Amino acid sequence: MDEPAVYEKEKTMNAPEVSVVIPCLNEERTIGTCVKKCMEAFRQDAIDGEVLVIDNGSSDATSDVAGRTKARVVLHTIRGYGSALMRGINESRGQYIIMADGDDTYNFSDIREFLARLRSGADLVMGSRYKGTIEPDAMPCLHRRIGTPFLTAILNALFRTSITDINRGMRGFSKIAVEKMRLERPGMEFAAEMIIKAAALGFRIDEIPVCYRASVHGRKPHVRTFRDGWRHLRFMLVSFPQYGMKRKGLR
Repeated sequence: MDEPAVYEKEKTMNAPEVSVVIPCLNEERTIGTCVKKCMEAFRQDAIDGEVLVIDNGSSDATSDVAGRTKARVVLHTIRGYGSALMRGINESRGQYIIMADGDDTYNFSDIREFLARLRSGADLVMGSRYKGTIEPDAMPCLHRRIGTPFLTAILNALFRTSITDINRGMRGFSKIAVEKMRLERPGMEFAAEMIIKAAALGFRIDEIPVCYRASVHGRKPHVRTFRDGWRHLRFMLVSFPQYGMKRKGLR
């Protein structure tokens, strides 16, 4: 057996069951806490997992803070939420992948529920803030009452899905499923692309209730309400002829 084949075999044998991918930009105040909570969730539930922090061009000490944890830090200079996540997915070694933000708004103990659904055969598991709990000041009223419900309703109508929260950033999926999706959107519309392509492929999509917490005081949000909302809407409209009307498998 040649060396590359031996390497691939060893890599597969030593691979963790789950990879948690955390894309982040200037999250020095919270990334260390996120990684520690994730590792604690692994310990409590005896999960064989790894944490990947994808630093998407931070100008603060995000990488240094993450580097002092047990996470694997990947520097990714091509800006964009989707771009950072695709890098993390490519770098991950787990059979399953759970994505979450690095702003300490997530309850990492939910990993057990995401993993349970994936183990039972779900291809994509969506966290839903609307089925769970949204803490005071965690979500701007414009996003909570208008933006996210509107975009979610449009996606459900166009692509015959039945989700309740299009923009929830904590999701789980199998490595095999995400590779079949062939994701490519570099911006925030990556969130819609994943759902649209999973539905087009006939994948099993589950939703679970999650808690959404307010992040640290003074944190500057990365989401630009109208720009990112329009990018989501435009992507859905452009994608409808291929994935909504036809509902065929990806070529």
